[in-house]
Amino acid sequence: MSSTAATTRASASVQGVFSSLRVGGLELPNRVGVSPMCMYASADGFATDFHLVHLGRFALGGAGLVIMEATAIDPRGRISHHDTGAWSDEHVPGLERVASFLAAHGAVPGIQLGHAGRRASVNEPWAGGVPLTDQDAAAGTPPWQTVAPSAVPAGPGWPVSHALTLDEIDRSIEQWRDAAARAVAAGFRWIELHGAHGYLLHSFLSPVSNRRDDAFGGDADRRMRYPLAVVQAIRNSIPANVALAYRMSAVDGIADGLTIDDTAAFATHLAAAGVDLIDTSSGGITTDRSVDTRVRRGFAFHADFSHRLREVVDIPVATVGFVVDPAQARLLIQHGDADLVLLGREMLDDPNWALHARRALDADEFAHWNVRYGSALQPRAKTLARLADSGETPLSRFT
Repeated sequence: MSSTAATTRASASVQGVFSSLRVGGLELPNRVGVSPMCMYASADGFATDFHLVHLGRFALGGAGLVIMEATAIDPRGRISHHDTGAWSDEHVPGLERVASFLAAHGAVPGIQLGHAGRRASVNEPWAGGVPLTDQDAAAGTPPWQTVAPSAVPAGPGWPVSHALTLDEIDRSIEQWRDAAARAVAAGFRWIELHGAHGYLLHSFLSPVSNRRDDAFGGDADRRMRYPLAVVQAIRNSIPANVALAYRMSAVDGIADGLTIDDTAAFATHLAAAGVDLIDTSSGGITTDRSVDTRVRRGFAFHADFSHRLREVVDIPVATVGFVVDPAQARLLIQHGDADLVLLGREMLDDPNWALHARRALDADEFAHWNVRYGSALQPRAKTLARLADSGETPLSRFT
């Protein structure tokens, strides 16, 4: 990284969680984002009222960026039958409702585009997240043929995927580009590519899953070729003011898999190809439970990885994973671990997390709340303060 870029980023980081952040040609109003989370609430890829309400509450809750769940570029790329999709123009109106609401209520509307590759065709997490079977077919949710760089199953008991041909790879790159164009048409201003967790982009990059010996497999440069071609195709076809992000697994966590040194090198190629932000996650290259591949979960457990990636690229870097406390988020930014913090399950628990964090960090009462909420909560806060000063509690009448 250049010394000028490092100085600029260092001075920006001390401004805190609620300073703006420039990502490519886009400016985020603050540095709190909602991580994409699959809800398995779609039919045939269509966004529904559930998605509008589910995502809309995060915009009302003060997040500067709200990223819609992994949205399949191809029906074969769905994780389950109930994933959202962007493989057809018919999906655009439903997506547009979501993007429009997010933008109208102060959040940058984002969407994660994905292809689950050899980890597709499974049932929902609450049903075990295992591959679909003939029994599922009898219930109306049949399995389908998965695709991957090589005919290697994701783990024991998983089906062998079809290895994509060169013509199919070319078609797949077009599908990514077309899905991105639909996302832009729907009004999304942030497109994130899901290049982590063993899905198609990740499986091309990792030597664990890519056993090809052609132009798309072998050494690191050839394994990078497919994801970089996807990035370039999208970057060349979307407006400059639409940010392009890339979620990566910083490590595979398995012998002979990708290390942080490998992904740091890949991150520099992503930046050169037009990616505007790296979103740091980990793992997922195999479903083999006999192999311990998981990064140990603790508070901000990806921060060491995002810190390392931030040292080697001139673009912003996000971290995700057990960011739960406003002061923790502030320090992650101030210490240079990340430029942007993404929260997932914490937001499910408290959709107003960003507004509560602003009050905790900036002593801001209700100026940034939606006026319909703030105007009601302001007098309530004064009443609560008066009752606290008098010693009265909610249980006083019972004592």
